[in-house]
Parts: sequence; C-alpha cells; structure tokens
Amino acid sequence: HLIFGFDHVLFVVGLMFFVRRPLQLLQVVTAFTVAHSITLALSTLGVLTLSQRPVEAVIALSILFVAAELARGADRNRSLMVRSPWLVAFGFGLLHGFGFAGALSEIGLPEDARAVALLLFNVGVEIGQLLVVGILLTLIQLVRLGRIRLPAVAVQLPIYVMGIVSAYWFVERVVSIG
Repeated sequence: HLIFGFDHVLFVVGLMFFVRRPLQLLQVVTAFTVAHSITLALSTLGVLTLSQRPVEAVIALSILFVAAELARGADRNRSLMVRSPWLVAFGFGLLHGFGFAGALSEIGLPEDARAVALLLFNVGVEIGQLLVVGILLTLIQLVRLGRIRLPAVAVQLPIYVMGIVSAYWFVERVVSIG
C-alpha cells in the first residue's frame, strides 16, 4: 500500500520538515506506525470500522494541516506540530490506520493467519516509511555535502505542492462521498 498510497508517503515526508534530528524523526515515524497499527488492527478485526470515503477525505485534510503548519513559517514555534511532533503523528496515525484498513481489505487477509498477516503488513509499512525517510535524508545530506545552495523557492516549493495536492485530494474525496 505504501508504494501506491502516495497520501501516506506525503504525510511522512511532511513530518520530516518538522523534525531535524534523525533519532527524533525515527521516533515520530514510529509513533505514526504504532498509532495506525492500533486502528488498522481494530478495523481489520471488525472491532471498530469507519466508512472508507470520509476517512480518505480526512486523511487528505491531515496532509493539508501539515502543509499549512509548514507554510506558517515564523509562528511555527508555538505550533503543537513543532512542540510535540510525535503526538500529532500519533493522532493522525490513528486516522491513517483506517485508511490502511481499506487498502488491506482490498488485498484480503488469510483467515487462518490474520494476526501474522496483519503484523507483517505493519512491519512492511514501517520499513517502507523508513526507506522513504532514509532516501530523502541521504539526498538532503548529499546536497549539504556538495555545498549546493538551493534558492529559497526550492525549499518552500515542496510545502506548497504538498498543500495543493492534499487540497485537491480533499475536494476530490469529499465530492466522491455524495
């Protein structure tokens, strides 16, 4: 799901803009995974389910929230996202877990090995997220080592693209509900 779940990848990439230290980033991404593992398990096991279309719309809104927080700039220091990124990642992770549940229901789980399949799905998602983060951190480090000076627009552009794409997804998904 992570390969085709661009919304989830975009959310994780957005988290990278808030967290500067690799260990803290690992903690934030792991908090996201723990949270979505909880709701994924609850949904997959039928304990708590939500309608998929509204969930997907709110997932897009969560990415828009991250983009808006990033775009705010100077006021960021008072933001909960800056002060406690793991908490925000955990909260939105609970929501994203319902999205993963929709993707997992399309794939299906073997009835005789649901717990193992669910665990392996979550481990795969975590590995995928950490790979995306690792690749991006490597690229950032290469730019720094190469002493390449990026124009300010190159730094801000991904934030605005994230906002535009997530706003589009939100509208598209809300329209598809009705």
